[in-house]
Amino acid sequence: RYVLSVGGPVSGLLGRQLDGVWHTSIVVYGREYYFGSSGVQDSDPSGTILGNPLKTVDLGNTFIPKQTFLDYITELNESTFRGSTYDLFSHNCNNFSNELAQFLVGQEIPKYILDLPQEVLSTPIGALLQPLIAQIAASGHNIPNFHLTTGPGSSANVRAREDSPDLVKLNSDIEEARLEALRLAEKRNRISEKIAKRERKEQRKKRRESFPAEQDPDAGGGDSRRRSLMADTEVNGGGRAETESPARETRKDGNSMVSVLEEQEKREREERRQLEEEKRMRDPPIVFRESCDLRVEFDKLVGLIDGKMNADEQQSLEELHLYMLEDEGSWALGDGFLNFIGRLLHDKTLPCEVRVHTLHVLALAALKDDSILLLHQDRREHVLMNYAFDVDRLSLEEQQALALFVCNLFENLSSSEWLLYISEWQYCNNNISNIRVTTKVAVNSLLSEDPLLRDRGSAIIHNLACKEKMLQNASLRRLLPRGSKSKVFDDVAVELAMALLQFFNSNPAEEQLFRTMKALARFCQVAPSDVPQLVQMIGPEPAKFKGTSKRVDEQIQAVQSKMR
Repeated sequence: RYVLSVGGPVSGLLGRQLDGVWHTSIVVYGREYYFGSSGVQDSDPSGTILGNPLKTVDLGNTFIPKQTFLDYITELNESTFRGSTYDLFSHNCNNFSNELAQFLVGQEIPKYILDLPQEVLSTPIGALLQPLIAQIAASGHNIPNFHLTTGPGSSANVRAREDSPDLVKLNSDIEEARLEALRLAEKRNRISEKIAKRERKEQRKKRRESFPAEQDPDAGGGDSRRRSLMADTEVNGGGRAETESPARETRKDGNSMVSVLEEQEKREREERRQLEEEKRMRDPPIVFRESCDLRVEFDKLVGLIDGKMNADEQQSLEELHLYMLEDEGSWALGDGFLNFIGRLLHDKTLPCEVRVHTLHVLALAALKDDSILLLHQDRREHVLMNYAFDVDRLSLEEQQALALFVCNLFENLSSSEWLLYISEWQYCNNNISNIRVTTKVAVNSLLSEDPLLRDRGSAIIHNLACKEKMLQNASLRRLLPRGSKSKVFDDVAVELAMALLQFFNSNPAEEQLFRTMKALARFCQVAPSDVPQLVQMIGPEPAKFKGTSKRVDEQIQAVQSKMR
């Protein structure tokens, strides 16, 4: 984190106490990534013109493969974070750092940094300076001589001047050595995992042998075995093992200062985890854990596709078995796993039941902590979202299963943020994004005539409305012109509010009424001009439902307070 201006002069000018004006970047895989009016750029850590950062914050370890990350960063540079999209107040380096942090580790950067532009613009002098600052930002001044090194053939891979052949060779040798070290580390990890797995199996075998011989093996044995395995392989922080590596232990023994710093990092990670849990508990997502039986769904899927898969697809099916039924981590899923899922969802020669059982298994997979790694495999082909975009053309059973999958993705912070991604791609001559597809599934489900689908649709819209990301920078977004990409959440709020008003005409049950009225109250905060006007123009009046229950009355009051 870099300070562009100390707090004193800025505070004096604005009449408000500020610690500084912050520029942030993300360091990962040995490079520092940041965003400016020239788009996404990178450098060696602390290698920008700003020099050493004032402060660094450890957000945790990522399990996103490097190539997946490079594909993602290239996609951002060509879409959401092109140089032309840069806006000093609403789409700046800090928004980029926040997006990247959520992708890599499911964490947000500190809120006071994200809220800084809103604080500045809320002052009289800030509002007066906005046009001038925007003009300066648009003039293209940026940090020179840095570029995005995403790999050979990238249009972004351009240097300000040619490097000498010796330097090129040296950099190439360093990169090869680094990649070789990564390969060796990955190989060691795989070997360690296999050894640990073998030891766990031996321990379980000894425990089983110590049980009385007459014990009924069917009396919950499978569940206890899976619980035991989950306990043995319990992880912390989205996939980081509790047990520290020997190298880390050696460093601790040899250097007390490192030990102190690591303990501090651990405490900070725990504080962030607790903060996220507190946010989640204030508005817990609605998910469906008992909607279907995993083993039954998997067995039916296997029976339907038996003899119809090639060798690679058979391997992917075995990986799915390891991941879901043997409680292995997402590392068990190979690089081609999403191609297998794509075949099951998009191959119309397979019966409809294949797609239904596949979606049921995915819905249960969505409840696992590391499901985000599966979703990030889909950054390039968009297998899942392209299928979901056609929700209105699917059979009723598929729509029900798809709604279940989308709803359960809200269980974890990282996968729920994935549903809200705004990066666009082309599909069937349409520009679509994750948030647009999620919205379409929600509206289609809520307005269905099928009671089960309506119930799941009300849960999806409730979960969407409770996402804090919908409210971030709401005041700033109101200053932008209509059609701006940064206003996507305002547009989504309006679209969902219209669906809610139509849904209210069906006289829903209390549970569904509470979910949807709560969502409407939240959307009144996201788009405080448009949504209350819609309620007044279209109806029905929220007061119509007063007396249904105390909690519904509270949400009605929240909506009415925005209409005055």
